Amino acid sequence: MGMHPCTSIDPQWPTPGQALARLRGAPPLVQCLTNTVVQQFTANVLLALGASPAMDDTEGEAGVFASIATGVLVNLGTPHAEEAAAMREAIAAANAAGTHWVLDPVAIGALPVRTSLAHEFREARPTVVRGNASEVAALAGAGAGGRGTDTTDSPEAVLADAARLARQTGGAVAISGPADLITDGASVWRVAGGSEWLTRVTGGGCALGSVVAALAGALMPDDAWPAGVPHGTRAAWAATVAHALYSVAAERAAAASRGPGSFAVAFLDELSLLDPDDPALAHGERVSVAAVEGVEAGTGADAAEAVDAAGSPAPRDLPEHPLPHHGRVFSPTNNEQELR
Repeated sequence: MGMHPCTSIDPQWPTPGQALARLRGAPPLVQCLTNTVVQQFTANVLLALGASPAMDDTEGEAGVFASIATGVLVNLGTPHAEEAAAMREAIAAANAAGTHWVLDPVAIGALPVRTSLAHEFREARPTVVRGNASEVAALAGAGAGGRGTDTTDSPEAVLADAARLARQTGGAVAISGPADLITDGASVWRVAGGSEWLTRVTGGGCALGSVVAALAGALMPDDAWPAGVPHGTRAAWAATVAHALYSVAAERAAAASRGPGSFAVAFLDELSLLDPDDPALAHGERVSVAAVEGVEAGTGADAAEAVDAAGSPAPRDLPEHPLPHHGRVFSPTNNEQELR
């Protein structure tokens, strides 16, 4: 299947403001199988935006819930055995039901349990992979991970690996950083702005994964798009919109905050105050797009066999046996964490 890079944003695509209006008009039910540290903040972020969170990660229920959810987040921050089993249920049920799901491979690389799970789940073709640069590189098989949840790579440095990963999954890959990069394997969307305070609040990156799941659920259906936009590009644009909404709210919250505590509260307020008619949520206000270097139109054999006649990736079953934060940059030459 040929991949044709985008070099401009199609005016027929839903703007971030239109996407927000669509989400609030029919609030997506987002199942979050996420780490125990961030559950409350994640739920509050979704509620503030206008979505409906459900934190069901119970083995025996997770698959049932995934089949009726609008979107699913699989976050590997605290991958206990029961939660891992629930994640397998949810992924299998989501793929069977056509529910779009997001994989957040938190802190993978050096840690064996989550790294094995992440590679196992990658084979089931998530709609979107969302992580920091070191996590994305590790999932693509091109890196050893960062320093815990802190990245030691920049988004630009791992873009080629992210693009290859997107072509393999048939979906999109979103890399958080000072400027976020989102790719479908052929094109890369850049989202500017945001605030470094997000890296000082527990759950700032993990909650973003839930917003990506909410936007994937709201924006992937055919009635949101002109004809001919492929699955991976829709997924990339849904993730781009999620990052753009997050960025606008974070900037405004930071302007009204004295530190991370007041920022966390202000951020929820600013998400709830986002107005679909705000000029900041129009096309081109903080999003740019370009072709991924080295990817030519007509290429993309990595994912060709994975795409069905409707343009959606055919999900793989999970392997019978598993294969043997965010935005913060750690410099190994300095004993302190560096925010870039």
